[in-house]
Amino acid sequence: MATYLCKAGRFAALVPFQFLLLIVADSAADSFLYGGCSQTNYTPNTPYESNLNSLITSLVNSATYSSYNKFTIMGSSPQDVVYGLYQCRSDLSMPDCATCVARAVTRLGPLCPLACGGSVQLEGCFVKYDNASFIGVEDKTAAMKKCGPSDGDNADQMGRRDAMLAAMSGGYGGPYRVRGSEDVHGMAQCVGDLTAAQCQDCVAEAIRRLKAECGGAVFGDMFLAKCYARYTTSGTQNYARSNHDSPHSESEKTFALIIGLLAGVALLIIFLTFLGRLFGRNGK
Repeated sequence: MATYLCKAGRFAALVPFQFLLLIVADSAADSFLYGGCSQTNYTPNTPYESNLNSLITSLVNSATYSSYNKFTIMGSSPQDVVYGLYQCRSDLSMPDCATCVARAVTRLGPLCPLACGGSVQLEGCFVKYDNASFIGVEDKTAAMKKCGPSDGDNADQMGRRDAMLAAMSGGYGGPYRVRGSEDVHGMAQCVGDLTAAQCQDCVAEAIRRLKAECGGAVFGDMFLAKCYARYTTSGTQNYARSNHDSPHSESEKTFALIIGLLAGVALLIIFLTFLGRLFGRNGK
């Protein structure tokens, strides 16, 4: 039996949300990496569910013009408050960012039905919500690790990888960092709610774990709760953003559809409000 009282709890990875939002086709940026849900649930048709739906709408709307944003939806009591944020990979265009966030929210529905908190990481974006405040809190909990096969015979390549990771862990890199040359490339990013010092600490820890746990692997991914670090050698992984050279790309079509849907919802709300006021005056 689901309980309405949402309390801070552990996130369980891939625990089986019911938002009916735009479903978009998978692309490179929309590829699923990992997800997690809180172990506490809320009761349907309560203020918390209403606030959560408002939060999700705000996230999807904001992603049409900004690559990162955070929101707090207040309620009449502490148990109704919902915190949430999204972030897109900094090299994504706004159409691809909007598409990715819409896809992430759609994934959250079946992944975390009625969960008080949930998060999902796609290749190009990250979305998280919870009833307990996590905004501005550094969290270096490991969320996902993936290491490729070892290449013990290429010491030169591993040496260049280590040099690239060392450069990427430097404190001057900012929240989004890309390094590399020839056949060795790396990427790291912090969630936008972290300070510069928190971001540096998180990225340095992700890179430390990446080297320690992936060893001589040809590629490696280390995702912590608030940042990640990745590397690839010899083209074994492709982190490049999807191609939108075509003026009729799928991402741009989806972007236009999202804008249209949001505008339609806004007009419907205005129309219903007008009708309510009209009938209210006639009933007097």
